[in-house]
Parts: sequence; structure tokens; C-alpha cells
Amino acid sequence: MAAELQTKPETALVPAPVVAEVPPNDAVAADKTSETEEAKPTTPAPEETPVSANKQSSRATVDTDITLAEVEKEKKLSYVKAWEESEKAKAENRQDFIAEKHFCAVAAWENGKKASLEAELKKIQEQLEKKKAEYAEKMKNKMALVHKEAEEKRAVIEAKRKQELLKTQEMAEKYRASGTTPKKTIGCF
Repeated sequence: MAAELQTKPETALVPAPVVAEVPPNDAVAADKTSETEEAKPTTPAPEETPVSANKQSSRATVDTDITLAEVEKEKKLSYVKAWEESEKAKAENRQDFIAEKHFCAVAAWENGKKASLEAELKKIQEQLEKKKAEYAEKMKNKMALVHKEAEEKRAVIEAKRKQELLKTQEMAEKYRASGTTPKKTIGCF
């Protein structure tokens, strides 16, 4: 058993032969036998010396201690790797949650700003509509005032014309009654 344990580390150090290309089936069978012969260690086997039972048991204990230490080391490394992956997943989930939370906060902020801007726009539009209505009312009032002034001017002009006609008629009556002719005569006569 001790001899087997000693030869195992030596065979682990010998690299396996590398095949460059795939040979045909006949060549594969012939090469298998040559490969197994090449895989055997070329170093001479250690001479078998009589070893006491105490030394053999201590070697076996050392070998099992080394194997147990390696298993314990692999176990710790696997625990560390699992812990690392777990922490990475937690961090990713936490970051995803925080990012989603921030995205929601940004969306809420955006919606709030949009709503306030739309309300302000609506308020401005209402103010503009109100001013437009006020200006339209003012313009209508001005137009009515202009129309009223124009009617008054027309009435004054009509009154003057009627007064002139009345005056002319009175003068014509006066001239008829007195039998005189007016000093001013009309053009061609």
C-alpha cells in the first residue's frame, strides 16, 4: 500500500502525451499500446527497503492528514466562493432595488414637474383668454364710442344742414314779403 501511495505522486507529475492529429482506426489500436508504455515513469522505482510498521503507519497518518487538510481547504474555499456569490447576489439585488427606487423617484419628480408646468400653462392660458376677452370688450366699447361719436357728428351736420335750409327758406320768405331781390345772385343769371 505504501508503495502505491509513493508511485501515485510520481505518476501525477508525468504529463499525458498529446496527439497532434487523429490517426486512422488501425493506427489507433497500435498507438494505444505504445502510449501506455510511454506513460510509465522512466525514473527508476525506489528500492524497496524493509520499513518498520511504525514508519508505515506514520506515513499513512501523514498522507491522510494531508488529504484531510486539502479537503478542509477545498471546503473552506467552496464556502468562501458560495459566500462571495451570495453577497454579490445580495449586492446586485440591493442595487437593483435602490436603482428601481431612484427610477420611481425620478418618474414621480418628472410627473410632478409636468403637472405643475401644465397647471401653470393652463393658468397662463386662462389669463390670456381673460385678457383677450377684456381687450375684445374694450375694443367693442371703443367701436361703440366711435360709432356714437360718428352718429353725433352726423346729427350735428344734419342739424346744420337743416338750419341752413331753414335759414334759406326764411330769407326767401322775407324777400318775397318785401319784394326785394337778394344782393347775391346765383351764378349764370
